[in-house]
Amino acid sequence: MIAIAAAIVLTPGSPLGLLTVAVQVLAGVLLPSATVFLLLLCNDRPVLGPWVNTRWLNAFTGAVIAVLVLLSVILTVSVLFPNATNAQVILGILGGGGVIALIGALVVMALSQNNGSATPAEEIAAPATSRDAWRMPPLDQLAPKLSLAAKTWMGVLRLYLVVAGGLVLFRIVMLAVGNG
Repeated sequence: MIAIAAAIVLTPGSPLGLLTVAVQVLAGVLLPSATVFLLLLCNDRPVLGPWVNTRWLNAFTGAVIAVLVLLSVILTVSVLFPNATNAQVILGILGGGGVIALIGALVVMALSQNNGSATPAEEIAAPATSRDAWRMPPLDQLAPKLSLAAKTWMGVLRLYLVVAGGLVLFRIVMLAVGNG
C-alpha cells in the first residue's frame, strides 16, 4: 500500500489536493462509527468487568457521537453539494440534528429507567477491591453478545456508512474524472 501511495504521489499530474480532501472526508465519515465501536467496547462487562462506563460517561459519549454524526453529515453535504452549502443550510442541519438527538436521548433515558436495581456506577463503586484485582478472562471464554438495541444501532451504523461513504466516493470519482 505504501508503494501504491508513493507511486500515486510521484506520478506527474496526479490530483494531490483532491486526494488529500478525499482522505479527510472519508476520515470524517468513519470517525462516528469508530467512536460507536469504542462505546460498545467500553460497555462490554465481560471484557472490562468493573471498569465499564458509568451512565454519565455513556451520556457524554452519546452527545459526542451525536455531534460527530452531525459534523459528518455537514461534511458529506458540503462535499456533495459545494455550491448549495451555506450558513443557513449548515445551521438547519445542526438545528434539526440537535432536535433529533435530543428526542432520541430522551427516548433512550425513558426506556432505560431501572426498577430499583443498582446503576453501573453503584455496581462499580461497591466492590472497590475487585477493581484492583479484576482481570479479563481469556479470549476463548468470551462470547459475543449483542442486545437487540445494539444490533439495531449497528444496522443503522452500517446503513450510515454505506450511504455516506458511497456518496462521498461517488463525488470523489466525479471530481477526479472532471464531471464535478
